[in-house]
Amino acid sequence: MRHTLSALGLILLAGPLAATSAMADTFRFTAIPDEDESRLVERFTKVADYLEEQLGVDVEYVPVKSYGAAVTAFRNNQVQLAWFGGLSGVQARRLVPDSVALAQGAEDAAFTSYFIAHDSTGLESGDELPDAVEGMTFTFGAKTSTSGRLMPEHYLRQRFGADPEETFSRVGFSGDHSRTIALVEAGTYDIGAVNFSVWDAAVEDGRVDTDKVQIIWTTPSYPDYQWTLRGDADERFGDGFTDDVRQVLLDMTDPELLASFPRSGFIPADNSMYAPIEEVAENLGLVR
Repeated sequence: MRHTLSALGLILLAGPLAATSAMADTFRFTAIPDEDESRLVERFTKVADYLEEQLGVDVEYVPVKSYGAAVTAFRNNQVQLAWFGGLSGVQARRLVPDSVALAQGAEDAAFTSYFIAHDSTGLESGDELPDAVEGMTFTFGAKTSTSGRLMPEHYLRQRFGADPEETFSRVGFSGDHSRTIALVEAGTYDIGAVNFSVWDAAVEDGRVDTDKVQIIWTTPSYPDYQWTLRGDADERFGDGFTDDVRQVLLDMTDPELLASFPRSGFIPADNSMYAPIEEVAENLGLVR
């Protein structure tokens, strides 16, 4: 397997035509940077090895620095496959005609976000967000994160009938879920919204001090992460390549690979499953 490209290297590529001619012999994929980069590189380098072995083509994982960079790399054909969140997948498929959601984690059909709070707030777990959160400080994750921004903001607006900036005294964007946890644990923000799977994995690994930060509310479920493949993959890599990639993803059963996501397995997905995400994103002005 080839070495991963730097994010800077991606940016310097001239565009779709240059990318296609320069990289036509290698199948490349990326993933939204929802955790710190070292954990992502470790995770997806192993996934690249698996894909290369199963597909019989050179495979390379391309790290990116932001959710937007993942979508841009996909649009520019610098990667052909991506592990997107719900919103970033919608954005990418709108930009690249005929692109398809191939598979999602078994947990992604009914994903949730946790609202977490620093112990000093005195907030406790409940069936809804209490009125007491008003006037506190709050951080989302990345600006285009489904579980760290889109759906939490949707539910906040439903609960309080106002923009988050009107509900809280200060609103921030941490950039990723791990950072959200760290900021709330440190007391930099009173409350934050975080992907449930990142939180659960961090707690299990002992990376969270649950005496300082705890869950106060769990959102209703929604569809989230998925593998999306460009619509021209068969033209580039051969007839039936799309079906082959889908099957290889569905056949990923190695417990070590799955635990790194973390997912219990992958199940079939299609674009229609993400219509609720698209609707919310349109309502919030996050897609056009």
